[in-house]
Amino acid sequence: MAADPKWLSPDELAAWLSLAGLMFKLPGALDSQLQRDSGLTHFEYLVLAGLSESEGRSRRMSDLAGWANGSLSRLSHVVKRLESRGFVERRPAEDDGRITVATLTDAGFAFLETAAPGHVAAVREYVIDALTPEQLAQLRVVADQILARVDPDKSC
Repeated sequence: MAADPKWLSPDELAAWLSLAGLMFKLPGALDSQLQRDSGLTHFEYLVLAGLSESEGRSRRMSDLAGWANGSLSRLSHVVKRLESRGFVERRPAEDDGRITVATLTDAGFAFLETAAPGHVAAVREYVIDALTPEQLAQLRVVADQILARVDPDKSC
C-alpha cells in the first residue's frame, strides 16, 4: 500500500501557487515582447545570446543546449531556423568532426544587438525592478537551489 502523500500546508501551497503562476506567466510575457519587437522566441533569443557570450561567438551544440536549458533536438530545430535567417552557421568541430559547432554570424550579432534592448527592458520591468537588491540576491539563491534539484548535472 502506498504511503499517504505529505500534503502541502497552507503556506507551502500559497508559495507553490505563486511560483506556478510565475512559471506560466513570465515566459509568455517575455515571448510576447520578443515576438512583437524582434520576431524571435525567447528560446531563439537565448541561443543567440549564448553564442554572443562565447569565445569566438561559437559553442558546441551540446553545450549550447545546456546553456539555453533546452534539449539537443529542440536546439537543432531552432538553429536550423536561425541558419535560414542567416544568423547562425553550423560546422563540424575542428578537434572532433562528430561534434557540431554553432557560430553566430555578423548578421546574427547585429540582429541580436537590436533585439537586446527591448528584451533587457522587459526583464528589468517584470523581474529586476520588482525586487529590492536583497530580494534579488535571495531569488538567485532560491532559484539555484531549485535548479540543482531539477537538473543536478547543470552547474549554477
